[in-house]
Amino acid sequence: MKTLFVDTAGWVACADEADPAHDRAMAARDAWFQAGGVLITTDYVADETLTLMRMRLGLNAAEAWWQQVDASQRLEWEHISLARADKARALFFRYRDKDFSFTDCTSFVVMRELKLREVLTTDRHFAQAGFTVKP
Repeated sequence: MKTLFVDTAGWVACADEADPAHDRAMAARDAWFQAGGVLITTDYVADETLTLMRMRLGLNAAEAWWQQVDASQRLEWEHISLARADKARALFFRYRDKDFSFTDCTSFVVMRELKLREVLTTDRHFAQAGFTVKP
């Protein structure tokens, strides 16, 4: 089964109708589902997404997003263990010429471990790290 990683920027683009990438992000997500694929994200991405949605769209929007993803049968969760956090920290400090967030680095670690190449996001850092960005 094909799996698409979803980053904070991808979740927000889908949720925020004012986001310039909203229509393209929704189309990419829906096409992925129509092809029988599943989504994958992490607890760190959820933390970042909830916070950003609350700040940008309000607490009700953040809660609605959480209820939707929490109930989804087509979403798989990965958790950032201490070992994954250690690997992410190494990446975070290695790439001094990039401004990757720590959450980005945890996502890179998970994507590499699971051999995922594609990510739903508008964050340029994923392309810089060698992943294929959708939309």
